[in-house]
Amino acid sequence: MRKEIGFFDVFRETLDKLDGDGILLVAGDPPNPMTIGWGTLGYIWHKQIITVMVRPTRYTFNLMENIKDFSVCVLPDQFGKELSLCGNRSGRDTDKLALCNLHTEKCFKADAFFLSESEIHFECRMVHKHPLDPATLDPAIIKRYYPKRDFHTVYYGEILGIYGQG
Repeated sequence: MRKEIGFFDVFRETLDKLDGDGILLVAGDPPNPMTIGWGTLGYIWHKQIITVMVRPTRYTFNLMENIKDFSVCVLPDQFGKELSLCGNRSGRDTDKLALCNLHTEKCFKADAFFLSESEIHFECRMVHKHPLDPATLDPAIIKRYYPKRDFHTVYYGEILGIYGQG
């Protein structure tokens, strides 16, 4: 049974996982999980927002370009192997859910799916997106993170609900 939880109740844990093994962005139907290690939580436009970044070379990029809702799932610590696989394999040619033995459920407030195994999940509705602009990006960041010039698109999701295992 899932219960709705507060934004600040999961803030630190979510950021710690993001900075650790990562968390999963789940997009599309059928749903595709992709590990992310960069993102933010905060308030923009008087809304609770989570931002996620996806490179145009990723299978998830096309999914994000064609949907309105998505989820972000925080898995327990024992899922390091699955997080690694979902970050290194493409959903174009791999059923990552089957390979990792992960299961999905329909979100409560978003038209998307979340992972049953997640200890926390965010249900999000996209309110804005934009590609990173290399002309305004610090050259040191470009040198370190974008040697192939494959700049991310940033997706802003209004958080419709946050749920934890109850």
